[in-house]
Amino acid sequence: MAKTLDYKTLLAAVSGAAAFRCRARLQPGGGDGDKVFPPTYAGAVYATEERRVPGYHEDDPAKTVPCVLLDSVQSQANRIEEALQDAIDEGRIELPVVEVGFDHLPILEPGDEGEGLYEPIGRVTSLEAPHRVADAILRDSETAADGTPFRQTEAGKKLDRAGIRNATPVYELCPTALLLGLWDSTGPKGGLGVKFQRALVSEIVGVNAVKGVKTASRIDPLAIQKGAATIFESADGGEGWTLDPAQAKQHKKKPVTIGKEGKPSEVNHGNVTPSLSENDRDGDPLAGGVTIDHAELVTVISLPALRRLRFPQDGEQTAERNAAARAVIAAIGLCGASLMTERGLDLRSRCLLVADATLEWELVPNAGAATAVSLDADAAVKLLADAVKAAETAGLTWLDEPLKLRPSAKLAKLLQQSQKLTVQSGADAEDS
Repeated sequence: MAKTLDYKTLLAAVSGAAAFRCRARLQPGGGDGDKVFPPTYAGAVYATEERRVPGYHEDDPAKTVPCVLLDSVQSQANRIEEALQDAIDEGRIELPVVEVGFDHLPILEPGDEGEGLYEPIGRVTSLEAPHRVADAILRDSETAADGTPFRQTEAGKKLDRAGIRNATPVYELCPTALLLGLWDSTGPKGGLGVKFQRALVSEIVGVNAVKGVKTASRIDPLAIQKGAATIFESADGGEGWTLDPAQAKQHKKKPVTIGKEGKPSEVNHGNVTPSLSENDRDGDPLAGGVTIDHAELVTVISLPALRRLRFPQDGEQTAERNAAARAVIAAIGLCGASLMTERGLDLRSRCLLVADATLEWELVPNAGAATAVSLDADAAVKLLADAVKAAETAGLTWLDEPLKLRPSAKLAKLLQQSQKLTVQSGADAEDS
């Protein structure tokens, strides 16, 4: 039976091992043969490629297998951050975050003429912003107390001096950026802003993928026919549409139809003729899902990437502090990945995956065979707490309360104008 990963083993690993690795075999939630739907990219196509899959062709290991990407490295990073944020909100773990609150902004209801939002945003944290602590949302926000722009606060100024040999400011404010990568390209230095490579890489791939077809149909219980009437946009906007041209919105003295021809289907009435998805340029069906033999989740935390980081205090660094900080970053990765899988891998509509067995981690040395280690979500949470405590003993601390910001006036106005645009009618787009 594999030994539970403890802090002593973690500390030794970040000082000399190659990686922590988790490989898991997954199946569709519906069982063998059930179709799953990958993410679509421009042109409604899937990311497919030929890959070598260990053990798949035992007679010819070099033979490739058609595979499809079910969850990208970037998407997996976002899911890990989401799992960490949920655990913070539940009081299960403690991590520093920068938080921008939008609750104070007014809400614009449909039909209102005043300023405001169409729907509330709530909050956005550094675990939710696309570019983490270097995101433009945080850059264009300010302290609630005195309106100081984030990058001009004491914490924000420290980010300008951060780097591989001075990762302490990022550790104090947003340590997940040291794990999942950061490029401060929108900060004061522009493209010369600090970069931290991604140390944790995770993705899910469907093996031996066969594309399927997508069907579409709808039976209208009212049996409204295509040519029953012409649908116009209502002038008052309250009812949305009208059959009376005199009550319709006018453009160049003509009533404005909904859609090009004003068909009942434009307002979701009438049947949808049963049809199949179109084909792409290679003749394969578009966005019709795939049937796979199985899926594979592969997560790797690079320990040499963490060993490049230095964590000085007052210009001085120690081997003890560097090792303790690296252990915390690795523990965040192990904890985030474990929490993500504990929540379940429901990637999108019709893409629920379940593991064939309990997920297991391996400690990979620089040479030789990997060693299995036991680490469920609860053990990972404890490991993170132990690592943070050890780092504090070594003199390295972080924010123990969220750094709370509010959007600047210009960001709030941009957001308000953008959301007001979403409630404008299709006829306005026609006018442009």
